[in-house]
Amino acid sequence: MKRIQVLFVFFWFALSLAKAAVVLPRLFSDNMVLQRNMRVPVWGRADPGEKVTAELGSHLSETTADTEGKWKLYLGPLDAGGPFEMKISGVNHLVIKNVLVGEVWVCSGQSNMAMEVENCLNAGNEISAADHPMIRHFQVKRAKSLQPLEDVSPVDNPKASWLNCWEVCNTTSVRHFTGAGYFFALNLYKMLNVPVGLIHASWGGTTAEAWTPQDTLEHDPELAVILKNWPDYNNDEEWLAEEYKGFLKEVENAGKKSITSPLYFNQPSVLYNGIIAPLIPFGIRGVAWYQGESNAYRAYQYRSLFAAMITQWRKKWQQGDFPFLFVQLANYHFEPQVFPELREAQSMALSKHNTAMVTSIDIGDSVDIHPGNKQEIGRRLSLAAATLVYNENITGSGPVFKSMYINSGQCRLSFCAVADGLVARGSGDLRGFTIAGTDRKFVRAHARIENDEVVVWNDDVSEPVAVRYAWANNPGGCNLYNKSGSEVCLPASPFRTDDWPGLTQNRK
Repeated sequence: MKRIQVLFVFFWFALSLAKAAVVLPRLFSDNMVLQRNMRVPVWGRADPGEKVTAELGSHLSETTADTEGKWKLYLGPLDAGGPFEMKISGVNHLVIKNVLVGEVWVCSGQSNMAMEVENCLNAGNEISAADHPMIRHFQVKRAKSLQPLEDVSPVDNPKASWLNCWEVCNTTSVRHFTGAGYFFALNLYKMLNVPVGLIHASWGGTTAEAWTPQDTLEHDPELAVILKNWPDYNNDEEWLAEEYKGFLKEVENAGKKSITSPLYFNQPSVLYNGIIAPLIPFGIRGVAWYQGESNAYRAYQYRSLFAAMITQWRKKWQQGDFPFLFVQLANYHFEPQVFPELREAQSMALSKHNTAMVTSIDIGDSVDIHPGNKQEIGRRLSLAAATLVYNENITGSGPVFKSMYINSGQCRLSFCAVADGLVARGSGDLRGFTIAGTDRKFVRAHARIENDEVVVWNDDVSEPVAVRYAWANNPGGCNLYNKSGSEVCLPASPFRTDDWPGLTQNRK
């Protein structure tokens, strides 16, 4: 009888071990930040039919895993505060410690979002002052996938232990935070006095199509060409051509060894699948996006691609038209002159609901595509968020061209977002304007401010038809700003009044 009892206990213990433990995505871990004022999704895996409960403070919710073992529940709406413990229970019990509730932003894009605090302007001073425990940072490990992943890719390098975990901001951890994102978060924290969580998901040199869901490209006739032509895009820049040559060698070697072929980092959809999909549907306030350099040679295509990407991220997340902030390309000197057309494509995305754009035409570096002044980028992102999201009565955008009419050889331009008026920054006249007649040849123009309009003319162009402002990769001297009170505020976005064919119009 004793032997039977022992065997019974053994088999009962073995059976209990065989039951699947409740498992959470890596986003749900110590030091995390949850989005305030919303029912935040919590999800994971367990045994099919297993009851799962989640508890945070006074909030309790439960659900049952489906036939595939997937489950999802909601907590809240949650008020800002903490620290809390989140408790998840099924056949096992999980406790997530030091949880805050505040504002959560996804920071994504290419190298100017990836640029770390330790490489930014005045890095030493910024790092030594970075004792901000209410700011947290989760950097997603870079991964490529042909199919959307359920969780972020495992970290197998002990030297990259900060990846895929929530870090509390201090003088050690802040070094590898996204610079633009960190200064954005710092300004938000000072403004709102609530915790701020950043989910950093970026990859240098990447194209927008790599961040766009596959079905978005397949179902749009204008964008489907990307699926066929993407290898050719690597010829746009010398460094990309070298990267792609290396990739083709890897593919060849994989074929010789009869192993799975690698994926290219700019292959359509692979970064959405490997980096963004695992974050969905984590509760967020919105997205801050800094990308576009790698699509500049296809700027006309970017008009549709960028807008489609925004739409599909929102659709996949199922949290409505969440705010989408983006940084317009900074000034940088090179040829050909394709940045103006990409900036124009970016500005067109403002037609989408709940978007805002940061103009950076005055804070770039003419010889470095990675300008160090991410402090001002972060500040301007926070101003855009303040007006778009947080109902602050401040100036959140520079002047944006609205319309033009021509009278007696002079072009009169009106603008949105003039705040307390237009101003020429610095001493002297307005600069950066060119004008063209019916011959479509642009020449330098005179310009002056009259009330909230800008008058543009050139005595040698008696019948003007078009005006452009800051229409160059590196348009030095442009000085049209708005003002708040008597203080010069934010720069005008580059624009043109014509729609004449550009350099990238026929690039597919």
